[in-house]
Amino acid sequence: MSGPLWLGVVAWQGPVFAAESNILPVPITIIYPGEVIKDGSLIDRDFSTDSPSSKFPAVESRAAIVGKVARRTLLPGSPIPLNAVADPKAIANGAKVRIFFEDGGLAITAYGTALQAGSVGEIILVRNLGSGITVSGAVQADGSIRVGGS
Repeated sequence: MSGPLWLGVVAWQGPVFAAESNILPVPITIIYPGEVIKDGSLIDRDFSTDSPSSKFPAVESRAAIVGKVARRTLLPGSPIPLNAVADPKAIANGAKVRIFFEDGGLAITAYGTALQAGSVGEIILVRNLGSGITVSGAVQADGSIRVGGS
């Protein structure tokens, strides 16, 4: 007798293996764009690796998103796409900022208006309040802008 072994109405064809699972952090409630993601607003949920949610890159750990800002609405129980979160902005568009240039012993400080919002390390445009000239510089952790120099 070749082929599957028939046991009543069910054909047995060998062992059944469970699909692999992947535990991902998901929101407990709706998280709206601009909201800071807190650890208490997340739970861990088990997803099989062959589920439709495994077809796009999703955040895999709480540590990777706690303290970040939602770029779009995040729904309860759904995996969080990598591109749906961003670092919080250290500087808002239109904010008054300190601009500084340092090179060796030379240090120049001025004030300007941010023409873009920016996170720490990003290069943004700033209009110098004194001269009206637009310069680009890197956002610093203290909310200032470093231009040129070393």
